[in-house]
Amino acid sequence: MHQSRSPDTQRAAKLAPGFRTLIGSDAVLLESEDQRPFECDGLPVYRQLPLLTLLPADEQEVRDIMRYCHEQGIAVVPRGAATGLSGGALPHPDAVLLSLTRLNRIIAIDPVAGSARVQPGVRNLAISEAAAAYGLYYAPDPSSQIACTIGGNVAENSGGVHCLKYGLTVHNLLKLTLVTPEGERLELGSDAPDTPGYDLMALLTGSEGMFGVVVEITVKLLPLPPCTRVALADFTDIKRAGDAVGAIIAAGIIPAGLEMMDQLAIAAVEDFVHAGYPRDAAAILLCELDGSQAEVDAQMKQVCRVLKQQGARQVRLARDEAERLLFWKGRKTAFPALGRIAADYYCMDGTIPRSHLAAVLTRIAELSAEYGLPVANVFHAGDGNLHPLILYDANQPGELERTEELGGRILELCIEVGGSITGEHGVGMEKLKQMCAQFTDAELAQFRQLRDAFDPDQRMNPGKAVPDLKRCAEYRALAPLAGAQGKP
Repeated sequence: MHQSRSPDTQRAAKLAPGFRTLIGSDAVLLESEDQRPFECDGLPVYRQLPLLTLLPADEQEVRDIMRYCHEQGIAVVPRGAATGLSGGALPHPDAVLLSLTRLNRIIAIDPVAGSARVQPGVRNLAISEAAAAYGLYYAPDPSSQIACTIGGNVAENSGGVHCLKYGLTVHNLLKLTLVTPEGERLELGSDAPDTPGYDLMALLTGSEGMFGVVVEITVKLLPLPPCTRVALADFTDIKRAGDAVGAIIAAGIIPAGLEMMDQLAIAAVEDFVHAGYPRDAAAILLCELDGSQAEVDAQMKQVCRVLKQQGARQVRLARDEAERLLFWKGRKTAFPALGRIAADYYCMDGTIPRSHLAAVLTRIAELSAEYGLPVANVFHAGDGNLHPLILYDANQPGELERTEELGGRILELCIEVGGSITGEHGVGMEKLKQMCAQFTDAELAQFRQLRDAFDPDQRMNPGKAVPDLKRCAEYRALAPLAGAQGKP
């Protein structure tokens, strides 16, 4: 675990009365035992207690807090459900932690416009549950959708198993209401199909809480498809499974979801939820199609033909809705399933062109053997968003450091083939080094200038996402790829 720094308790005690005046005593957490549940997000290798933890109940309280912090020069770390996997919601010892979980109302659903107005603390899945009565749903569906909040989805531009056809969070938003670092209210986007002026809403989506605090979100809702079918194809060779992904897309078919799992992940899932996956397969693909009955039937025949041409040992169609949901339950519970077979796991998040999928998976297997650490692959194959899970034991001296080094090499492999160091988890604390590999000094300076336009004092989520140039220089001196990529 990375060492943390203790907050200044005397400063916290001096600041606490001011915040209690604004939001009430019960909404200000000062004692370390009260703040311990907030010390990390879904990447627990980073742990840090905040200066104070604040629990506002509504937008006005958020604005009051931000104005007070601006006046007092206090840094702020916004936080949702903390299911993120990059340390993006990690507290800072000199900053207050602003938890938005109490802003959890679905304000309105407009079935005619196909939209929902929600507060940031609403769970992702709760939107679809509320919209189902109108025959609608919210498309982006991260594996953590039962727990993750829509505000966090906006901060990280989250995806999910259906992002191949329906896009990421940024493609499913209409409006955002932002509280600026000065406490001002700013509305971005509109209910119309397009908004005049610069697309600031897209800029804000994925900004990891560094531009302000999102307090209201209007999302697009889509009609529930009349027909949905899923095929499970298994392969005795992982390269063939990777090649099959590109072949499906090349055939002119865009599945609603196209997911891949390797043998290690398959075995763990079968022990956990008994999804009906073939244990002896080197890899499986889950390919879901949706639309009209005729469209799905025609495309599924074509998909099955392509899969068999690419070497699938067998292709099974879910017999009914119950089996379809079971297939997806296996995929969406893969992370906890793997957590049962290892003391710890480290989930990576890189994106590559589909054409390099087979080669990159082969290289990841070689790196796994080189480091002596098992790697399970469970990922969004259709859009090349990899999620290698490195299994390790943090109690073994040096193993966490070796795991992080292996993870860094996997991310740099993604860069080598023309990909990116993140698809949906964000940069946070985890990928600061690899930002130096992917971007030049001039590009990083532009990122900082852009941040300065919203937050000139850099008080929002300090230390995340955009590394300083000195840190990059030190990293590049030790990393040949970073040096090559980072030349100004």
